[in-house]
Amino acid sequence: MPEGQFDAESFAREDFLSGPSNESALALIERWPDWPAQAMVLSGPEGSGKSHLAAIWAEIAGARVLSGRLLGETDLPAAFATGALVVEDLSPNDLDERALFHLLNLAREEDAFVLFTARSAPAAFPVAIRDLASRLRALPVVTLAAPEDALLRALIVKLATDRQLAVDEALVNYLANRIERSFAAARAAVTNLDREAMRRQRPVTRALAAELFRDSPS
Repeated sequence: MPEGQFDAESFAREDFLSGPSNESALALIERWPDWPAQAMVLSGPEGSGKSHLAAIWAEIAGARVLSGRLLGETDLPAAFATGALVVEDLSPNDLDERALFHLLNLAREEDAFVLFTARSAPAAFPVAIRDLASRLRALPVVTLAAPEDALLRALIVKLATDRQLAVDEALVNYLANRIERSFAAARAAVTNLDREAMRRQRPVTRALAAELFRDSPS
């Protein structure tokens, strides 16, 4: 994701669906600046809501947004101009260890806040710089889990409503029982249904969903 950009989907606070799977992460965002540490990590699978929460915090804190893949190509002192920074999708793959270590040092020197998002806890990253490994182990992590049934169903309804699709309970229950329990899978399912309904000039119904997802595990 390019610096300063989030997905085209609305990441406003009022559009965030909360439930047991993400309530601890939402609580962290809403209690800022009363955080247990200046740098925090939101960890969870793809589509679990990390970027949405990071966007909410960026709006509240006036934070700049930086892709973890661009750490080595970024003017890091300038990135801390507002005293708050989001680093999205921090990953052990192609990680610029020196740049990350420099970022953590700058954050400490500037007394700035940093919110990392990552699919796994950075403490497990196989880094060569010992001091960086120590810093990563010290980062507090709040984990987002896969959405529970009620939240998954609510998400399907919201995604359909965003696309101006009318869905009934039978369709929502069918999808919830057929797709992977993740935000990403719900988005993909609703997008696919919408696209196919338009292509076939048919309404979005359980029957159409059955045609598209008949081979999915129940």
